[in-house]
Amino acid sequence: MNWGVFEGLLSGVNKYSTAFGRIWLSVVFIFRLLVYVVAAERVWSDDHKDFDCNTRQPGCRNVCYDHFFPVSHIRLWALQLILVTCPSLLVIMHVAYREAKEERHRAAGGDECRRIYPDPGKKRGGLWWTYLLSLIFKAGVDVVFLYIFYHLYRNYTLPRVVKCELAPCPNTVDCFISHPTEKNIFTLFMVVTSCVCVMLSIIEAAYLIGKRCRECFLAGGGTSRRHSRDCQLSHAEPADTGGQVFHGADYKPPMASIPPAASAPDTLPEEEDLP
Repeated sequence: MNWGVFEGLLSGVNKYSTAFGRIWLSVVFIFRLLVYVVAAERVWSDDHKDFDCNTRQPGCRNVCYDHFFPVSHIRLWALQLILVTCPSLLVIMHVAYREAKEERHRAAGGDECRRIYPDPGKKRGGLWWTYLLSLIFKAGVDVVFLYIFYHLYRNYTLPRVVKCELAPCPNTVDCFISHPTEKNIFTLFMVVTSCVCVMLSIIEAAYLIGKRCRECFLAGGGTSRRHSRDCQLSHAEPADTGGQVFHGADYKPPMASIPPAASAPDTLPEEEDLP
């Protein structure tokens, strides 16, 4: 594994995450990934070899082991960690796409052209939805794997002895699991850290939605206040300007009333007879 590339990915995820996202990343990296790599793999490395049954019937031990351990804890945790960390990489890819688009736009229009994304890493528009959906996906993956572990291994614990009656076992045989107490401790530890990650993802999603609603509310309140202030100014009386009143461009002076003309006499005077 190239730790330089891995460190670059972690720094990118940490850069574009909120405070809750940074806590989630610390829990995943320290309490899940490192525990998985350093300790958990070694605990489950001998699970099949040390799975002993009180019979020498060929194939009985393999059949019983496959029945009680259909999927190894290690492989399930590996798949879970891969699916949980992929959405964070999608956020980094989205930011990189924004930065590349901004560079192409500036190369085509020059440095003085209007920028498409003033801050490509700011969670606005499509990046906000990508980040929110990544949180929902991460929480959903952890919940699904918690259900899978509970369905395969009741109460997330392993018994010390299991009884197997499957063919080709000649009868009911007792099979013994290696290091059951140690495995139960690591299983419960991984389950608790998964629950913590689910809670952090839900809290972060609620924080993003609440912050966005607050911004929209403040923007709507500012618009309504500006509108009411403009209306008050438009309906205000003109100020005293020393006898002079200034009106707007659309002011029309009132027309002067003209008194009605004197009514003409009903009959005109008779014209004089011409000589």
